[in-house]
Amino acid sequence: MRILITNDDGINAPGLQVLTEIATAIAGPEGEVWTVAPAFEQSGVGHCISYTHPMMIAELAPRRFAAEGSPADCVLAAIYDVLDGAKPDLVLSGVNRGNNAAENVLYSGTIGGAMEAALQGVPAIALSQFFGPDNARLADPFESARVHGASVVRALLDRGLWTEGDYRSFYNVNFPPLPASATRGMKVAPQGYRRDTAFSVEPHISPSGRRFLWIKGGPQHTPTLPGTDAAVNLDGYISITPMRADLTAHDLLTDLEARLG
Repeated sequence: MRILITNDDGINAPGLQVLTEIATAIAGPEGEVWTVAPAFEQSGVGHCISYTHPMMIAELAPRRFAAEGSPADCVLAAIYDVLDGAKPDLVLSGVNRGNNAAENVLYSGTIGGAMEAALQGVPAIALSQFFGPDNARLADPFESARVHGASVVRALLDRGLWTEGDYRSFYNVNFPPLPASATRGMKVAPQGYRRDTAFSVEPHISPSGRRFLWIKGGPQHTPTLPGTDAAVNLDGYISITPMRADLTAHDLLTDLEARLG
């Protein structure tokens, strides 16, 4: 199996090393793991592509490349340049430093990389490690993902639903903010929504007196509705959410047509 890995935390991120271990275990001794990841951190870029400017790409080691672009850029660079049009069998994106559950999904470059792979017709899984007081200070805060990641990927490859329509499915996996031994298993969960919290901005004055705005995230341990992704994670489970890039609100189509017809 030929596996492509990418992320949004950058080529030197510790989560990418965890993902390398997971991908190597899945690919097996006869397989190949190719890395094309952003040269610098690209958190929060979503499904952005560098449409208006070129990007530099550099080979750092055999099958390991850094690109000055987003995770979606990296997938495109891998397929059409590094692999010269030979699509990989699987794309893994992550392991993200922090959760990509609930509304975070819409901002996530980790999700953007997996989404681009799906749009290119390649099976894809995004993986993220939820952080919290029970794992953030561990010697290995990615412990849950490191220990359980390969088994989750294998389960999805063996028993997951992989649609191949115009907007084929991909998967979003979030590991709970717990040590590996306290992780309670897997649960399929829809994307949730953290109510009463949102991204915002916070002004700061620089030493030169200029006013700047920092984007500020909301509390990450605000529970979503029971059974949805972040709630499942906070209950100790690995959440698995099937996704598509189609943003149509299909449940509104018929009523809207009647109202406007």
